[in-house]
Amino acid sequence: MRLQTKLTLLILSLLLSIIIVFGYYSQSLITKSLTNQLGNRVLSIAETVASIPEIRQAFSTKDPSHTIQPIAEKIRKQTGAQFVVVGNTEKERYSHPVPDRIGGIMVGKDNDKALQGKFVISQEKGSMGPSLRGIVPIYNKNKEIIGIVAVGFSLESIETIKMNYRNKIIFISFGILFVGILGAMLIARSMKRAILGLEPKEITQLYQKNKAILESIKEGVVAVNLDGTVTMVNQQAIHMLHWSNEKEVLGANILDISPYSPLLEIIEKGEAVFDQEFFINEEVFIANYMPIRDAKGNIAGWVSSFRSKSELYRITQELSQVKQYSEALRAQTHEYSNKLYMISGLIQLKSYQEAIDFIARESDIQQNLLNFIRQEIPDVMICGLLIGKLNQANELKIHFDIDRESCFKAIPAVIERESLTTIIGNLIDNAIDAVMKPGVHAKNIKIFFADYGNDLIIEVEDSGTGISPEHQEKIFEKGFSTKRVKNHGIGLFLVQKIIQKLNGYISYSPNPEGGSIFTVIIPKS
Repeated sequence: MRLQTKLTLLILSLLLSIIIVFGYYSQSLITKSLTNQLGNRVLSIAETVASIPEIRQAFSTKDPSHTIQPIAEKIRKQTGAQFVVVGNTEKERYSHPVPDRIGGIMVGKDNDKALQGKFVISQEKGSMGPSLRGIVPIYNKNKEIIGIVAVGFSLESIETIKMNYRNKIIFISFGILFVGILGAMLIARSMKRAILGLEPKEITQLYQKNKAILESIKEGVVAVNLDGTVTMVNQQAIHMLHWSNEKEVLGANILDISPYSPLLEIIEKGEAVFDQEFFINEEVFIANYMPIRDAKGNIAGWVSSFRSKSELYRITQELSQVKQYSEALRAQTHEYSNKLYMISGLIQLKSYQEAIDFIARESDIQQNLLNFIRQEIPDVMICGLLIGKLNQANELKIHFDIDRESCFKAIPAVIERESLTTIIGNLIDNAIDAVMKPGVHAKNIKIFFADYGNDLIIEVEDSGTGISPEHQEKIFEKGFSTKRVKNHGIGLFLVQKIIQKLNGYISYSPNPEGGSIFTVIIPKS
């Protein structure tokens, strides 16, 4: 059965059940209410008749019926009652709608209760058939019962009134049912249109396919509505962001489960954002943010896809190493070409001894430094980085020195070499930038490594201009830079985040001789 037909029948079944219950309850309520109202009405009319002075006085005359009959008939016609009967204590009638029955005995056991001083409402069969009637006693001046008054409405006429109300209820119910049919059809058609004409089985298949595609993506994917409530997430995102499980994430606000997510800021701006960095759980991610639009083109939500920057680091590290290697070759080519020209000139001047001494001196300096680096810093990645930075510094005429007391051998395997090279490379780059600023005469950079005890220590010292006191508290903030150039202010921020991830810390102190000293301490365990 098609969804539209099933939905229409379901709505109609529910509506029909409600109409039946409502009709039955309304009919019962109207019947009960009508009976109570008519009962109170006949009792009220009887009380009114019993309180008329002329009727009381007529009981002491020779022919009470002569006075009472006209009054009773007049009241009967005015009130629409079936009968207004007045009788004495012997239940002898003094009035009756059928004059021939005057003088007869009043029919009904309820008359006896009225003669006992009670006010009675009952359904009884009298001389005019079944009726709803009210009977009250008539008192004289001495408060003695001298007779009774019975006022009644035919049960047949009451049933006619009930039937009129019942017909109205049936008419209204059919009207509601007709409107319900139209409404059910419109709702079913609207629902069908809202789900793009798909049947439940097709929706299930589509959901399963989309779920499989979503989980096959290596990137984390999170979708939210305009309020920031998570509406979709894949397992990759749950794993990357260290969330518990999908059930606890779906329906939660993004800020409740990820307080530092920039997604709400993106929503407020209302523009797509690509390749933006953000930090969650001390980890760097690269994210894209795209709006989800409805059929009218209005933004209905946002979807974010992101990947860990560490996954991209392997590729960038390889490219960086290639770049460093090429720069080192270029620097060496430039440096050694100048030295070759010098050696060539000394030979042409026949200063052979000076040429030999120069070659030996340069060979010793370079070889000694390389031997020291290989011996005390045996890690290939860190060693290659230092040699590349050394050659870059030589090209820039910067005195680059590694403290001969350094030792960096006992690096635990749990500490990623990529993290260490990022820290060292950024600190050296900042030092090079500092000593290359205008006005700096002594261009010195000194590095110290230590692996003694339970910590790894890295210290980078430069002779640059230093950092002004008002900027010292901001140097680790994302985007802060004293350079008026775009896309700066990331290096120290990245370094601090990586160090925090390694449970270490970084500190800054001014160099007494001018410049800056950055000290990094990373626990081995």
